Amino acid sequence: MSENGNAAEQQFGLQKIYLKDLSFESPEAPHVFTQDWAPEVEVQMQVVNQQLDATTWEVELQLTATAKTEEHTVYLVEVKQAGVFTLQNIPEDQVAPLLGSYCPNLLFPFAREAVSDLVGKGGFPQLLLAPINFDALYMQQLEQQQAGEEPAIISH
Repeated sequence: MSENGNAAEQQFGLQKIYLKDLSFESPEAPHVFTQDWAPEVEVQMQVVNQQLDATTWEVELQLTATAKTEEHTVYLVEVKQAGVFTLQNIPEDQVAPLLGSYCPNLLFPFAREAVSDLVGKGGFPQLLLAPINFDALYMQQLEQQQAGEEPAIISH
């Protein structure tokens, strides 16, 4: 006979990964293609989540990559990669780490691919984003919250 008759089974599941929003702009085209340029690329990232019902959450990974030369924006890419996740009978102290670290880890490869494809289709060399340590970023955000600071959008 099973001893877990009263214990609720913990369940974590991925229901869907999808591209929620996508944008590419190249305000200096076509002139940028006729000049020598060595742009600086800045990447900003944010993780946003919302509870859809008692056991379902949407986690959205927002990435913005901006390539600039001196005073001009060469291109701007915005990707919102999202997923729907089921969290059932997960202890409350484990919910935030799942939503803030584990889920973005699952979404990142899809967002990375979308950024790379868009930049390439825009006529520029592919932008391959470096891996991101979401565990460390989550811990950094916790420390900021505990210090009473507003968590910042992460830049790389």
